[in-house]
Amino acid sequence: MAEAFGLPNGAQVYERARLVKEGDSPTHTLTSYYRPEDVQGTPLVDPTPGPAGRGGGFAVLTLQGLEPDSMTETIHSRMPTPDESEMLALPAGEPVMILQRRTFTREGRSIEFARGVHAASRFAWSYTFKIPD
Repeated sequence: MAEAFGLPNGAQVYERARLVKEGDSPTHTLTSYYRPEDVQGTPLVDPTPGPAGRGGGFAVLTLQGLEPDSMTETIHSRMPTPDESEMLALPAGEPVMILQRRTFTREGRSIEFARGVHAASRFAWSYTFKIPD
């Protein structure tokens, strides 16, 4: 994960993992990674589920002076690992969608790397954006 931040191999990063459910059905996992110096002393290092509050990690980063400005998301599909099938309660043969997100400040500093594993039948993406000149 250090490489995602342009840090040397083996550099420490902070990991925040969660399982997201709709009712009783798990829809996806999402694990965010941060530079320790960006999140030390914030609710993101609290191991209690959901401590970041309204706006989540992006609100916390903004309060740290690291306002998210842009992100790049890459999405692909694959068959799940046995652990992913169990965690997401997937029926046999259901694929997962993998999301990788990199979030940057206006100055281009990488402030979050996230990876999600989504049950293909329980999740959808929709994007709206301006067409460039």
